[in-house]
Amino acid sequence: MVSIGNFFFKYRNWIFILFYAALFIPSWPLFSPAVFGEHYYIWPIGLGLFITCLGQLIRGLTIGLAYIVRGGKEGKPYAEGLVTEGIFKHCRNPLYVGNILMLLGVGILANSLCYVAIMIPVFLFIYQAIVLAEENFLRGKFGPGFDEYCKHVNRWFPSLKGLGKTLGSMEFNWKRWILKEHTTQFIWLIGIVLLLLLNYPFLTGNNEYCRNLTGGIVLGILVVVYVMIRILKKSGRFHE
Repeated sequence: MVSIGNFFFKYRNWIFILFYAALFIPSWPLFSPAVFGEHYYIWPIGLGLFITCLGQLIRGLTIGLAYIVRGGKEGKPYAEGLVTEGIFKHCRNPLYVGNILMLLGVGILANSLCYVAIMIPVFLFIYQAIVLAEENFLRGKFGPGFDEYCKHVNRWFPSLKGLGKTLGSMEFNWKRWILKEHTTQFIWLIGIVLLLLLNYPFLTGNNEYCRNLTGGIVLGILVVVYVMIRILKKSGRFHE
């Protein structure tokens, strides 16, 4: 599994994008009118948005409170130090947990049975392999310190014990959150907008012109905001 994880680690960012694109593959519905009634759409929209926003919230808190400098170096796992503060005090892989919830949520929002039943399990397998590869590196670099950390913090399931104290004792770095997360949020929001407009035409009165106009305006705003952040970041006028 470690060797498999090292392979997928090199392409982990592309993996997320590819799985996001798979949302638009035709599928049987997860929630159908025949089973859930006329207002079946309440389930995929409500549940999907809740879960995917929860995933983004976890990512945001993780990055804003105690960001871990572990992005890989030359396509291999890398870490400058063992970070155990912030959300990492409650879960060893909160960013990956956030990614999983984000994809699961949009999969439900897409009302795609195939995505939830097939793509999500495959995604979980890939992430499990990547995490095992990262842990193998961290154990080799930090030794007993990492083993001790693993004894007290779950790999996947966040512990809510003491979460309020953690949030209250640390300052949220919103600039870092924007700088590190704007690309992920841009892709994430575009996917949500497209899924809502394409899968639920009643939201725009079943009017194709209204749907296209709404989509154009919203997507245009997202692009403008994204480009502005990129320009400010590149110019050095917006930094942590």
